[in-house]
Amino acid sequence: MSVGNRVFLKRDLPSKELVEAFKEIPAANIEDCMNRIFGLNPEIKLMSTPKQNMVGVALTVKTRAGDNLMIHQALEMAGEGDIIIVSNEGDRSRALIGEVMAQYAQCTRKVAGLVFDGAIRDIDEISKMPLSIYASGYTPSGPFKEGPGEVNVPIAIGGVIVMPGDILVGDSDGVIVIPKADAETVLAEAKIVCKKDAEKVQAAIHGTANKNWVNEKLVKKECEFIDKTY
Repeated sequence: MSVGNRVFLKRDLPSKELVEAFKEIPAANIEDCMNRIFGLNPEIKLMSTPKQNMVGVALTVKTRAGDNLMIHQALEMAGEGDIIIVSNEGDRSRALIGEVMAQYAQCTRKVAGLVFDGAIRDIDEISKMPLSIYASGYTPSGPFKEGPGEVNVPIAIGGVIVMPGDILVGDSDGVIVIPKADAETVLAEAKIVCKKDAEKVQAAIHGTANKNWVNEKLVKKECEFIDKTY
C-alpha cells in the first residue's frame, strides 16, 4: 500500500499575480481578515534574517518524526515561489535540515521559504541567511533518511491545516495560511484592514484614539465596577 509513502507531482496553484499581491501586507493584517485562526503556533519562529516578507505557495511534506527523506524529494520538485512546509509529527529531538540543505534550497532551487514543525541545525549560519526559514528550535542531532512520508498532501502544522497550493505569508510575527479558494476575498479585505490599522496607529501616536468601546463592551458583559479597595 502506498498510503503514507507517496509523492503527488501536481498541485492546483493560485495565479502568480494573486500571490504577489500579498507581499506588501503584514501577516497580522491578513490574519485579522480570517477570524484570527489561521496563524501557525508561535512555537514555529523565524530563524533567519530575510529582507522582505515570505510569500509563496505551499509544497507540503508529511514525514515521520526526525526523518528528512521526503524533504529532499520536495526540494527536487520545488522552484521559485514555492514554500516547503513540513509536518514532522511534532517531534523536536532531531534537526530536519542544516546549512547544506538550506543553501541548496536558497541558491539552487530558489524557493521562497522553508517552514518546519521541528528543529533545524547549523543555526549560526542559518540565522544570517536571507531565505525565510521557520522552525521550532535547533539541535545538533541530525535526521534519518529512511522515510516513509508523503509530498503534496494535506498536512497539519502548528494547529492549522495546510493544503498543497495554499498561500503562505510569513514575517517576524510568524506564519499564516491563506486557503487558496479564499485568497481573492482575503486579499480585498486585507487591503481595507491594512488601511484602517495604519489610521489607528496614527491615532494612537497623536492621542486621538477613541477608546469608548472598552467601557461599552464591559457594560455589555455585565462587568461590575466597584469604587473601593479590594
